[in-house]
Amino acid sequence: MTMAATGDSFITRRFPAGDETHRELAQWFGGFDIRFTNLEVTLPGPESCPAAQSGGTWAAADPSVLDDLRKYGFNALAWANNHSLDYSYGGLEETERQLDRFDWVHAGAGSNLGEAGAIRYMELPAGRAALIAATSTFHESWRAGEQRGDMAGRPGVNPLRFSTTYRISEQQLAELRAIASETGINDYQEMLVKEGFFSRDPDDGITFGGHRFVASDVSGAATQPHLGDMARILGAIGNARRQADYVIVSIHSHEIKDGRKDAPADFLREFARRCIDEGAHAVIGHGPHVIRGVELYRGKPILYSLGNFIFQNDSVDRLPADFYEKYGLGPEHRTADALDARSAGDTRGLGASPDVWSSVVAGLEFEGGDLVQMRFRPITLGYGEPRYRRGWPRLTGDGSVLLKLQSLSRELGTELAIEGTQAIWKRSNGNG
Repeated sequence: MTMAATGDSFITRRFPAGDETHRELAQWFGGFDIRFTNLEVTLPGPESCPAAQSGGTWAAADPSVLDDLRKYGFNALAWANNHSLDYSYGGLEETERQLDRFDWVHAGAGSNLGEAGAIRYMELPAGRAALIAATSTFHESWRAGEQRGDMAGRPGVNPLRFSTTYRISEQQLAELRAIASETGINDYQEMLVKEGFFSRDPDDGITFGGHRFVASDVSGAATQPHLGDMARILGAIGNARRQADYVIVSIHSHEIKDGRKDAPADFLREFARRCIDEGAHAVIGHGPHVIRGVELYRGKPILYSLGNFIFQNDSVDRLPADFYEKYGLGPEHRTADALDARSAGDTRGLGASPDVWSSVVAGLEFEGGDLVQMRFRPITLGYGEPRYRRGWPRLTGDGSVLLKLQSLSRELGTELAIEGTQAIWKRSNGNG
């Protein structure tokens, strides 16, 4: 079984007329059995209203972009991410309808938790493959809810929640308790505890303004996956492992470690490893819009982020009033004004970061369930071009992104070799 994988496809425009630059990538993808991407836009209808919160940009596209996405040859999509409910439940429902209409194998969101977390199978000449998709980055109200006999489930994404604990000294903890007492920052929460709406915190620390602090000899943030969410996803993997030849897990995660976007959070590493322990053959990550390293765990690949594949967040046609208000703009302003305000004329933010516009596509090869080879090819998305033109991927010979991938992977204990315009790992390398 072989698999080609990309990061985020944030597609809001159609191919330029007569443009054929996608063909080289499509030809490369065509040599793989599974061809995967993460769809990071919604496809809302005219009746879909914007949610009060978004994943950053209210990510909407015309369903016709799926025609162009299919030209790359993809046959598997994840769509659990921080934009899945940018247009509320109506947008989610319409996106699912369009994906079904285009006959995509897609996973990660749905009308209730059972549907959002469902295993999606692919019947391929090389065997049967299973896809499970989840996200750790979402607004709490976007989390899909489980059905009961007496209550409908809630539409949303397949969630992987996590907790963050901030570790400080005993003296700092005492000072924080004193500040909380003097300011009353926790008074409302204490009232809710007394009324039975929240449980009381353990005595080993304090929740201060919604954040958990504990005394420790080691300072910094510690993150842990939500045990219930992780157990549910691991249960799906265990089921899929007995029903398919290969199991692929997709995880969308923006969370960072030690201020670094290119480093996976601790909870994500723990979750990914547990997925492999349970029987997943590969974990494919995306979300931060930059590449992260590759980890080989028990001989299986964990790709923490492949970066962007298509990135056109500055090409949305319309934005809700909430976006304009955020930047002090009014009803007399238009989309271009709002995008200019966010980026300060393209001098800050994602558009001004070269790392956002250089990434990789991956090719994985398995034999008998074992990984035998990984290949990574660099792509460019047009850094420096006007925002209405950049965002389409092209294969490139730029080795700088491969050197970065090599360095980030080395931090995770995996050694990639650079051969020509590819970074490669082969089982004969003896690492991992």
